[in-house]
Amino acid sequence: MLLFAVISSAAAAKRYKAVDGDSLEQAERRIRLDGIDAPEFIQTCYNADNTEYACGLEALQYLEKLLQNSSVHCECAVQKDKYGREICECFADDISINQAMVFGGYAVNYRKDEYIEAEHNARENKRGIWRGKFMRPALFRTLERLKSKAAAKKYSAAADCE
Repeated sequence: MLLFAVISSAAAAKRYKAVDGDSLEQAERRIRLDGIDAPEFIQTCYNADNTEYACGLEALQYLEKLLQNSSVHCECAVQKDKYGREICECFADDISINQAMVFGGYAVNYRKDEYIEAEHNARENKRGIWRGKFMRPALFRTLERLKSKAAAKKYSAAADCE
């Protein structure tokens, strides 16, 4: 029984876990999928009929589905991003997860020429976020930071009045 537990924990340590639509973890490793930008976990988008849906959660769930029952490996750059994450192209079996996220419409191309056609195809076929309206994830993050700064400034000004 003890041997089984050791094997199970060793296998679990090698598993990749989706953190959001463009990030993975593997034990202590933090990985950013290169060349793509997925909606933030808390981000919402709108369907063609203008109904709101949780596109960030949907992107995470799609990435989880790609990882499921697959042999996953990543090819990473030497340099890390500003948050200390490895920048990688990852594969589920032989399929590029990065490209599949863009092709499925769950992420946008981010400075990577090889994913332009995948984004165009997703847009033309109205898959994922392209089925309605959405804010580019980079813009969403910027606006969230500005809102946080404004709220902090407002709180600070209110505290000064006391």
